[in-house]
Amino acid sequence: MLAPISRDRLAALLAAARGRRVVVVGDAMLDVYLRGDVERISPEAPVPVVRVRDRRDALGGAANVAQNVLAVDAHCSLVAAIGDDIAGARLRGLLRDLGGATNAIVTVDRPTTTKTRLLARSQQLLRFDEEEDADLADADVARVIDAVSDALASADAVILEDYNKGVLVPAVIEATIRMAAERRIPVIVDPKFRNFFCFKGATVFKPNRRELEQALGAAVDLAHPAALPATLARLDVEHLLLTLSEHGMALVSRGGEITRIPTTAREVYDVVGAGDTVTAYLALMLAAGADAREAAVISNYAAGVEVGKLGAATVSPAEVLAAYDALHMAA
Repeated sequence: MLAPISRDRLAALLAAARGRRVVVVGDAMLDVYLRGDVERISPEAPVPVVRVRDRRDALGGAANVAQNVLAVDAHCSLVAAIGDDIAGARLRGLLRDLGGATNAIVTVDRPTTTKTRLLARSQQLLRFDEEEDADLADADVARVIDAVSDALASADAVILEDYNKGVLVPAVIEATIRMAAERRIPVIVDPKFRNFFCFKGATVFKPNRRELEQALGAAVDLAHPAALPATLARLDVEHLLLTLSEHGMALVSRGGEITRIPTTAREVYDVVGAGDTVTAYLALMLAAGADAREAAVISNYAAGVEVGKLGAATVSPAEVLAAYDALHMAA
């Protein structure tokens, strides 16, 4: 079953998302891009020498989801754990420059997760990661939960963004979902393997096919009508939104209803960051009053725009409307 949406309804929901308040809880990181030229091989070892010409810092992980929320002219509070280091200060500064709230970010005794990519002639030569991905200590978990409680007091939606870096431990997950239920605000989950089955009670659970199959330990037969509803029942969430790359999405709701959402991408340059865009738009649309099918359809339009850009990028409401118009004019 397809889930169409009218242009008027789309425009109304995008307008209603402005000013909404979304809390993002999860693993924030700093992405660093070093670009340069390769002119010779090192005399010290058989490796290329890259003369770095440019450095760019960007928000990654949960911080990139927050950035996507802010791009819709909504408010966002990021609850994350970073180190008392240069990378952490840079992450705070980048988020603050975009108008994001940084008071809920907790400083802990570990390095800020930093992923540095070395590129030459548009090719990535190397990536090195600086991180500590063990679960946070109990005292830091308590501080994160306190920060979540404060942030949720005025929130319209909450996102749990898991990259298996130690912030979304079961205690944080369960406390966040419980507090969101008490305030009757939607919970959107972007999971990873470690705590995949700990998100009971969430509103929308959004894995990709690889993540779901890894967690289940078996391939998912999308052609079998009982496969996805059975998975939904095991997860014990309201909706399962399975992202399927070039095949779009499948939304499974309680009661067994399945909505197939074909991709809207016309040209795909780079899929990096598309999942973060989908997650942000799901939260924003639910906060604006959309039902789950409408939120999934609109987030799919946003993803179609994002993959047409190089690198992790944000998507504005105007771009979503333009993508809708282009698709319907072509039809």
